[in-house]
Amino acid sequence: MKTYLITGCAGFIGSNFVYYMLDKYQDIRLVNLDKLTYAGNLENLKGVEEDPRHIFVRGDICDQELVAKLIADYDPDFIINFAAESHVDRSIANPMIFVDTNVRGTVNLLQCCKEAWYDAGQKTWKKGKKYLQVSTDEVYGALGPEGYFTETTPINPHSPYSASKASADHYVKAFHDTYGMPMNITRCSNNYGARQSPEKLVPLMINNVRNHKSLPVYGDGMQIRDWLYVEDHCKAIDMVASNGKVGEVYNIGGHNEKPNIFIVKTIIEQVGKRLNDPEINEGLIKHVEDRLGHDRRYGIDPSKIKEDLGWYPETPFEVGIVKTID
Repeated sequence: MKTYLITGCAGFIGSNFVYYMLDKYQDIRLVNLDKLTYAGNLENLKGVEEDPRHIFVRGDICDQELVAKLIADYDPDFIINFAAESHVDRSIANPMIFVDTNVRGTVNLLQCCKEAWYDAGQKTWKKGKKYLQVSTDEVYGALGPEGYFTETTPINPHSPYSASKASADHYVKAFHDTYGMPMNITRCSNNYGARQSPEKLVPLMINNVRNHKSLPVYGDGMQIRDWLYVEDHCKAIDMVASNGKVGEVYNIGGHNEKPNIFIVKTIIEQVGKRLNDPEINEGLIKHVEDRLGHDRRYGIDPSKIKEDLGWYPETPFEVGIVKTID
């Protein structure tokens, strides 16, 4: 039976991954760790709380004693780190929180893995162990109107959030290069789907539209993102954990590049259809001052994960939006 230690399990992507894994595999054990900040919600795990394969632990990835005990007690085959402060606006207001969780927390996980899995005398690692860092395409910075991020694109973060994630990625790579730690890093494009924090663009707009509230759009709304349905992302992470080449970085993108204003208008159209409400229209859109350091465009080239592992995104954007609304 494979055992996974999943950090950030009560957040958006982490909780979706828990459901995905428990649905796909019967002979599995998930030890799920979450601090339950604003981004983590136990309601996200309500559907699995009675499942004996799911063990929930409330705690902080910065807590060395706790993390070391969980590794010693459960001997996980994989540690998958979803835990992160991820809201760019919050990082602009308070960068230090992002340093604590995203950088110090990641280094603590790495060090605990090293102490449990590494034989310094023999310079060998326990067989069958792997650490996987779930990162973001935002570490690459911004693109011009042409081209895509690849795994060799130079790291060039522009916000405190993306800078903290880039730093964490560098530490993961350093533990591999220095000690030979078995690891992978995945960098995904913008996720959307069920259980997402209401501060994020898609759920914020869905909730506001349903309640006839204004829809705040940064600047002209032409910031372009590559949108990835969360279940496609979960499938990719599972594949990388099981079969990804040790030491490799994998970009995970949806090939669904859309401007933010298109997202907002699509949500208006789809919610309006479902509620048959004439008051739901584009008059709810309100353009506001653009975010500081706002990257103009992201786009992911996922050809490496397709070639190495056979993964591809299965959910067209409009299908994913309808699933999210419903």
